[in-house]
Order: sequence, then C-alpha cells, then structure tokens
Amino acid sequence: MKGGIAAAAFAAMVSSATALNHRHAHAGLHKKNVAETCGCTTIYTYITGEPTLVPNHPPKTTESSSSSAVVTPSSSSVEVPFTTPETLLPLPTTSEEVKHPVPTPEVTTCPTPGTYTIPATTVTVDETTTVCVPTSVHVVPGTHTVGGVTTVVVEATTVTCPVATVTTQPDGAVTSTIVQTEYVCPSAGTYTINPITTTVTEECDVEFPVPTSYNPGTYTAPEQVITVTETDFVYVCPYTSSGLPEPTKVPEAPKAEVTKAESPKETKVETPKETKVEEPKEEEETEVKEPKKETPSKGHFDGSFGGSGDHYGITYTPFEETTGECKSASRVDSDIQEIKNDGFQVVRVYSTDCDTLPSVGAACKKHGLQMLIGLFVKETGCSPDTPEIKEQIDAISEWAQWDLVKLFIVGNESIMNGFCTPGELATLIKTVKSKCPDYTGPYTIAETLDQWLDPSVAGAICDEVDFTGANIHPFFNEANLAKLAGKFVKGQLAILDKICKGKQAVNLECGWPNNGSRCKGQACPGTSQQADALQSIREECGDRTVFFSFGNDAWKEPGEYGCEQFWGSKDYFASL
Repeated sequence: MKGGIAAAAFAAMVSSATALNHRHAHAGLHKKNVAETCGCTTIYTYITGEPTLVPNHPPKTTESSSSSAVVTPSSSSVEVPFTTPETLLPLPTTSEEVKHPVPTPEVTTCPTPGTYTIPATTVTVDETTTVCVPTSVHVVPGTHTVGGVTTVVVEATTVTCPVATVTTQPDGAVTSTIVQTEYVCPSAGTYTINPITTTVTEECDVEFPVPTSYNPGTYTAPEQVITVTETDFVYVCPYTSSGLPEPTKVPEAPKAEVTKAESPKETKVETPKETKVEEPKEEEETEVKEPKKETPSKGHFDGSFGGSGDHYGITYTPFEETTGECKSASRVDSDIQEIKNDGFQVVRVYSTDCDTLPSVGAACKKHGLQMLIGLFVKETGCSPDTPEIKEQIDAISEWAQWDLVKLFIVGNESIMNGFCTPGELATLIKTVKSKCPDYTGPYTIAETLDQWLDPSVAGAICDEVDFTGANIHPFFNEANLAKLAGKFVKGQLAILDKICKGKQAVNLECGWPNNGSRCKGQACPGTSQQADALQSIREECGDRTVFFSFGNDAWKEPGEYGCEQFWGSKDYFASL
C-alpha cells in the first residue's frame, strides 16, 4: 500500500455529497441506507492541543482549512478572520504525496448492486506521520464558518499549530497539505485560528481536510464481505492498530509543544461510544489550599457541591411559558412536584421576580428539594444602591429561609454582558454577605469560561466565592455534535477547576435546544439532538450540573438560531 492512500480516501469520500452524514455523531462512513460497516465508523475528527509559545512574529495569512476543536461557546470566543469565496468549499481531487504509508480508512466504491469481497490490508507505520484526513459538517442554507484550530490562552502570546490547507492549482486540481501556522493572540481568551467561511443555498454536507497523526505500529483492516443494493455505494472501513505503546482505534491528534507557559488542556479526539475515549489530561497535581470552609450553615455547606444520580439540578423561572406572566402558587407547586418526581435534588432560581422565593421556596420545602438562589443584575447597574438590586437584596434577607439554600449565586453573566466590572461584582458579593449575615453557606457567580480566564476576573472574584461558577452551553460551540456534549462540558469543567486555587467548578446552566431554525456548525437543535446531548452530559458530569431549563419560553425572542424559546427539557426528563 502506498502513501497516497490519504488522497484515495479523500477523493472517494468527496465523490458524492450524500456519502457522508455528520448530523449524528455515529453515522457510518458511507451513504445512507447501507447494510454494513466494519469496526469504528466515526467520521469526525477533533484536533486540539496547547499552543506553542514562540517569538512574537506577525501571523501568517496562508489559506487553510483545519480541524474543529473543543472550545468555549462561540458567543464568547474570538474567530481569527479568514474567508473564502461565497461558495461551497472546493473538493480536493488530488492530495500531496505522502512519503510513508499511513492507515487512513480504506475506501471502496461499489458501482452496481451485488456482493463484494474487500480483501484484508495491513499497513506498518515506522515513524509518527501526520496527513490530511477528510471530515465534513452538516449545514443548512446560509453562511457558515467551518474548521479552524481553537485554543485557549491565559495571556497575550503567539501560538503555532498544524493546519490542513486546500490549494487550487492552475490546472484546476485541488491539493490538501499540512502547514504550520502562527497567530498573535493579543490577550487572554479563546481563539479560532484560520477557519473557513462558506455559503450554501441548500442543506448539505461541506467537506474539508483535517490533520491527523498516526503513531508507529501495525494497522490492519480485516477482510469484509458486503451486499450492496444501490449504485455508486461508497464503503469505508478503518484500520485497527497493534504494537503501539497505547493503542487506540482513532489516531491521536497532533499536539503543539509548550515552550513557555502552560495553558488549559482540552479534550483531544472524540470517538464513538464503542471505542475507548482519550480523556483530557490533567496537569500534575500540586499542593493546593482546601476550599474555604465556614461554620456549617443550615444549608449544610461542607465545601462540596453536587449529589448522587446523573441529573443534579435544573433551572426554573415562575413565568408562564407562552406569555411570560407570573405563574400562580398552585402552578409553581405542580411544577416543583414534577421536578422532584423526575429525580432532581436542587432547583436554581435567578431572582426575586414573581414572588419566586415565597412560591418556589414553599414548594421546594413541601417536596423535599433544595434551592440555588440568585441575585440578578441588569443593564441598570451593578451598584448595591441600584433600586432593582437593593430591592432584591432586601427581599432575600427578609425571606431568609436559609435551610433551603444550597448555594447563593450573585449575578448571571453580568461581567460578560458588561453590566459589572470584576471589581464591582466583588463589591456586590461583599454587600450581599453583609446584608444576609445569617446565611453562612457558599457563594459564587455565573459566568462563561472565557470570562473566568481573564486574570482580572479571577483576581477580583476568587477570594469572594466558594466555587468557580460557570454557565456551559455546548450548543454554541459549532464543533459540537449533540452526542459529544458531555465530553465538551467535562473538558470545560476541568479547566475551570484550576482557576480559583483549591475551589471546585460548578456547572450552573447547561442544556441543548429542542427546536430551532438552523444549526450552528455541527450543533443542530431538535428533540432527538436534545436527548442525545442531555444523555451525554448526564453520563459525563450530570452529578455536578444544573440543567437548563424546565420549560420552554415562547415569550422570548427567537435569537440568531431560532432556538432561544426552546430549551425546555421537562419532557426529556419525564421520559427517563
């Protein structure tokens, strides 16, 4: 077998737009309605890794298409500008010759119905080799950004990473090669380097290459006998490996080397459920201080958060789902009973609107649930003297049912929305503590990961909170398939766990829309997608997650993806 197998695989896989279906993570590497596949059938690749810190050179402007990576939601990340003509991506017809044989998936095209025997094949890799391997994204009509390498940095620096480039030759041939590219990150944050922008007029799969690395070892594709019932059937069979130090069914993604400072690590390669998944690598443990432990309150704070089972908490607002009007106390009681019956242990509320604390508190006490209460900051300001804030603080201190309170959350994405500076929010937390002296339980805030990575946020807030509270929404990362949502959330929590030394991260808002008008990259809304995502989150970190939300909110604006009204998950949890 020659090194050009990567080109053969790519050419065969892009010969038909219907050959690949990426809307669901574990669809086969072939057309729909196929009878057989062998071994691992995943058709997506995530490439991640820490940036390599190098001398501060200007960024290269090479046209490139690179792999998708697990990142923070796009609403709070930076895309490095990169565009292509407003058309479908050109599909490579050739690829740069690879010097070493590599075990890219074997592709067979069956032109007519019948029975085909695909012979066994063995490839031996003598040294670590990186080649272009195809992947695709299922998109709906519109303009989309695909590919790109995403990285998180904690300070201004220059990163370098491998990307797969697509180049059109004068004769019309399209080649895919791998190059190293650099980008100057001007400040701490999340950056997507060299994505590709494309516009499509109908729902389809957009194909593009990604760099994939194969370690030394022997890879085999077994003999297969398949029965084909349609014309131009594309069958793909991946290799399995042997003789590797740590064999995996999906090759490990290339990693950039760190030469200056460590950055948070992310999930590297996602695989189907039936394969072994490489978990995010934890940094070497160092001696840390224990979380601040105060005298146990009536809320029973012991420095830990979470509970038994795989769906710890859920968010709840006492608003009618269609009109946004306040629900009656009896309706609230019925909802809380349903939440209890669905197996939840805590309910998160955001403010004191609609008599939230008296009505929800009474229902929680009746049905044996605890509460995560909140003080909501709006655009009117972050000062404790702001009328809306003062009214909430007074209402909370007067209510004072501290035996029901598991956690006090001050602000919800108030830094991200520009309503508070980190210093202002820290002052507000101190004020709340002084106004509620009988509550001795834990405090936190709710922000996104990129806000917590800002040193000014951690510097101002960490000493005032007991947990690193975050809202983690995998849907808004366009690289995420619903079935991989839990891996993404777990990776975000691993980063958050290290931000406030000795303090655990808390996932305070996390879900997936059950409906919407369009996908965000590979993240598509829908009932089945919501079920896949919530199951994945439950399996990976449901015991430390507050799911969003109990009901739909038809009174909200639909938003860019037409999904803001459809985050209700009560039907899913009632079906368990």
